[in-house]
Amino acid sequence: MSKLAEPETADTAAPGTRVNKTVFIGSATGILAIALWAMLATDNAETVIGSMVGWVSTNMGWYYFLVVTLVVVFVLVTALTRVGKTKLGPDHSKPQFGLFTWASMLFAAGIGIDLMFFSVSEPVTQYLAPPTGDGATAEAARQALVLTLFHYGITGWALYALMGLALGYFAYRHNLPLSIRSALYPIFGKKIDGPLGHGVDIAALLGTIFGIATSLGIGVVQLNYGLSFMFGLPENLTVQIALIALSVIMATVSVVSGVEKGIRRLSELNVILAVCLMLFVLIAGKTNFLLDGIVQNIGDVLSRFPAMTMDTMAYDRPDVWLSSWTLFFWAWWIAWAPFVGLFLARISRGRTIRQFVLGTMVVPFAFILLWISIFGNSALELVMGGNAAFGEVAMNQPERAFYGLLEQYPWAPATAAIATFTGLLFYVTSADSGALVMANFTSHLKDANSDGPKWLRIFWAVVTGLLTLAMLMVGGVTTLQNATIIMGLPLSILLLFIMLGVYKALRVENSLTDSYRASLPNIIAGRSLDARSGRSWRQRLSRVMTYPGPRQAERFIQAVARPALQEVHDELKERGADVVLGEGEAAPHGIHHLDLHVGMAEERVFKYQIYPVQYDTPSFATNASTDSKYFRMEVFSLEGSHGYDLMGYTKEQVITDVLDHYETHLEFLHLNREVPGNTSITEDQVPKDNWEADFISEEERA
Repeated sequence: MSKLAEPETADTAAPGTRVNKTVFIGSATGILAIALWAMLATDNAETVIGSMVGWVSTNMGWYYFLVVTLVVVFVLVTALTRVGKTKLGPDHSKPQFGLFTWASMLFAAGIGIDLMFFSVSEPVTQYLAPPTGDGATAEAARQALVLTLFHYGITGWALYALMGLALGYFAYRHNLPLSIRSALYPIFGKKIDGPLGHGVDIAALLGTIFGIATSLGIGVVQLNYGLSFMFGLPENLTVQIALIALSVIMATVSVVSGVEKGIRRLSELNVILAVCLMLFVLIAGKTNFLLDGIVQNIGDVLSRFPAMTMDTMAYDRPDVWLSSWTLFFWAWWIAWAPFVGLFLARISRGRTIRQFVLGTMVVPFAFILLWISIFGNSALELVMGGNAAFGEVAMNQPERAFYGLLEQYPWAPATAAIATFTGLLFYVTSADSGALVMANFTSHLKDANSDGPKWLRIFWAVVTGLLTLAMLMVGGVTTLQNATIIMGLPLSILLLFIMLGVYKALRVENSLTDSYRASLPNIIAGRSLDARSGRSWRQRLSRVMTYPGPRQAERFIQAVARPALQEVHDELKERGADVVLGEGEAAPHGIHHLDLHVGMAEERVFKYQIYPVQYDTPSFATNASTDSKYFRMEVFSLEGSHGYDLMGYTKEQVITDVLDHYETHLEFLHLNREVPGNTSITEDQVPKDNWEADFISEEERA
């Protein structure tokens, strides 16, 4: 699958981060036991793994097809309905990365050394030995490209989108840990902090490490041949062990030195080199044929995908083919989903669910479609033109296929060197990012932006290399593929629970939207009653044209906002409400903020916060302070800023606004009265108060 760099993080683990001993010991013990078993009892391991894969292929193929189809439908419905407007973060949050940077990182996430491996070998194999029908025909050629794009296409990215959506939504909108177990909170509640949650994280980590090991195993075999092609090195286990050791060392240096920003630049370099290779083959090859093929491949994928996604081949079932191809790919995508989903969540805070899902499913696949169409059709053109020797190599020695294709074009030594260097960078990036993510999965992180300890990242880099070596010793890439199919099965069950958890949480989001819609006329009326408070239209105009500095903002807090919230607090207290009025300073400018919380037993707490948010003073301002910044006193609820400014309100208007929001919250609870307790997503319902980072994009930080 695709492998990528982590977004920029701190060089050291954040204070308060500690190892989750249960998950760490459980997963490490299981993985090391499997690796040692495979190394010490090779024949037995190969026999057992082969038998288990045969059972899964024969008895559970329908299940894999059904699960991945449900995921595709679920993420598309979620994105395209009104709940798709919900943000992965507070309502006021801005995307951390600009659209181009974000799309580039999604683009980088869509390519990896395994794509170089399969983009040539699979189309040729499916053309010469298709699962149904005769080989070496025009229809077999069309089917070969469609099958390759099917295996690398929309379904896999839907799996990534589901996991990233779940992780990002619960971490950034509800302040739960950036962990798989968080997606199950709406179903199991506090139980996720016990054995249930530990079991979920262990299962996710086992699937992840086998998925990573499969990619690294494929990379080792391919790089081994690349070095043999260029320098004459032998293709054997000794060289592969050296490559694994090299990747572990480079990954260790990366995770210890904290060069995630550098790895990000390497990923961008990989993308540039990959595009150059693709354009070279397009221009140096039979360009008209390749362009025709791209257009036809797009049409075939769009027209055939709905039928293929549920095609279990029940009436003429090729079990060996299914386990070697479709079932393997679905299990592989599932195994990679926690890893890539975490990466996608980390770069997508502040984006809506609709932007996230559609971006994840469209941007990377667009590149994959071009890559496979160009390289796959180029390979087919050679085989259809009579180059049987190339076809034989692509089928039986797939690690040689990509280099065999480049050998047919000018400047083969140079393009082979570029391909090898590109593959090596992706290979190392996979090991580095995988170690970081698995360290996070086995840690109690302080927050969603912190990472696991350095020593733990090193440990997982070494263990991943050891597992890769063990599986290569047993039976090479085939055994890695078989192990992935087995490990993907428990993770697929987890996907069903994740969909249920997201569904339950988003139903609450829908009812929250309905409650605001029902209360909107009252809120608008409350804000517009200037005449009732004796305010003239000139005073109103003066308010909207004022850009207050820190002194004016603090004066508003002390003279207007605090007395207003104190009166509401006292009245609620007298009526028996569980109410707290808090106060703090907003760094770095020191202006106070106020927080009114009303407890609702097991339901979602009511929060009304007045918080100073700093903005650049606009150039057209005629009544601004001498500062280049001005402040808005914005209203926040648990979901984030409501986007309007209280500055200039009277005490009575502030009280009216608090009551408007309180009535809206009660309406929200009324709409959810049929299922008591489901409005509270987390036990700690009140998020952190430092909201300003959510208003700042990457470009503004720079």
